[in-house]
Amino acid sequence: MAVRLRMAVHGVRNNRIFHLVAVNQRQRRNAKPIELLGVYNPRLKPGETTKTVEWSVQRIKYWLKVGATPSKTVTKLLQMGGVLRPDHSLTPDAPRQSKSETPAPSSEDGTPPPQATAS
Repeated sequence: MAVRLRMAVHGVRNNRIFHLVAVNQRQRRNAKPIELLGVYNPRLKPGETTKTVEWSVQRIKYWLKVGATPSKTVTKLLQMGGVLRPDHSLTPDAPRQSKSETPAPSSEDGTPPPQATAS
């Protein structure tokens, strides 16, 4: 079973609350999760100046260690919270370039560089 760490949406319109959950990646967005890992309420309470996320860092690290893949949004939140390093390789949709897809360097005038031929 492939596990994904992602956000589940709860609450009424214009008053959303997001739960950080570990869920089977084939399930729908708000399906019953395997485990609730955190809560993000984007609304600011009177007198507050920053938004907060309440999460269990130990459980998030556990799920990452056993192979759960975070979504792009969760990856960004985990980086901002210091749980993941900015140079991690856990993003599922990270652009990957193979050696054959690397662009050839071109000169400044726009002409392609000369190619060596084997004789």
